[in-house]
Amino acid sequence: MEQVLRPIYQERASSPETLGVVLVEKRVKGDPITDTFDAILLIVTADEEFPILTKHYADSTGKAAMHVISESQLRKWLLVGSRRKVIDWLFDGKVYFDRNEFIENLKVEFPFYGRKIRMGLEFSKLVRSYMEGKTFFEQKDYMDAYNHVVNSLQHLARLAVIENGLFPEMTVWSQVKKIDPAIYKLYEELIMSEEPLEKRLELLFLASEFFIHNRTADGAEHIIDVMSKQEQWEIQELHENKELQMYSIDLEVFIEFLVDKGFIEVVQTESKNEMIFHRNYKTS
Repeated sequence: MEQVLRPIYQERASSPETLGVVLVEKRVKGDPITDTFDAILLIVTADEEFPILTKHYADSTGKAAMHVISESQLRKWLLVGSRRKVIDWLFDGKVYFDRNEFIENLKVEFPFYGRKIRMGLEFSKLVRSYMEGKTFFEQKDYMDAYNHVVNSLQHLARLAVIENGLFPEMTVWSQVKKIDPAIYKLYEELIMSEEPLEKRLELLFLASEFFIHNRTADGAEHIIDVMSKQEQWEIQELHENKELQMYSIDLEVFIEFLVDKGFIEVVQTESKNEMIFHRNYKTS
């Protein structure tokens, strides 16, 4: 496919807007990294008109997909961690064009790029999964609790990788096995133990509580930094804050968790109705 795609990426590379061109070829049949395609052509552009543009190609030798991504969109994905496959393409693909070493510089700066924000986002997801899972467990809905525990362990694993200055790959458990064997052992116990499901979940919730407690200060650092910029916040102001918008649906659960842990304080202010107060928030 490389020869077939060469004229396409050469044409793209000639554009002054193109920052980098990366080619990713499948390693095995049905390779998930290439979405079943024989090759992926990733093109990063400074043009913001179309943040994402995708085209598919085919010839007698196979099929390929081209993804043209704007720099701002790519950086957003890097920050939020919502497109892990794109990260794998960047780090594992073959760089064919790199204007002013844009791709190489991105690889160097990435482990530290927005690390505090990425930790906050991952930690907030961990908290939500843990809390919802524990609620199902207390209601004896063990299968639903199990599903949430698996999700919480995934977020815990990704958080451990970020803490170590790395980016969570698609094969995150291979990373965690080397970085934090205790978390890997926890996951292993959940899915491989012969103990009854109820007993496994009980042990996992106790262990998860320990891991969450030890990471709360680091996980809350970003949101506390943002909130310290003004004396107190209405919940709508927090939702509208550009940085905190990335927490999305996890924001309010995360705030209540931090209130419970003493990192954030509730401030009651008068409303038009003297029988009820507005509930605002400030850092402790």
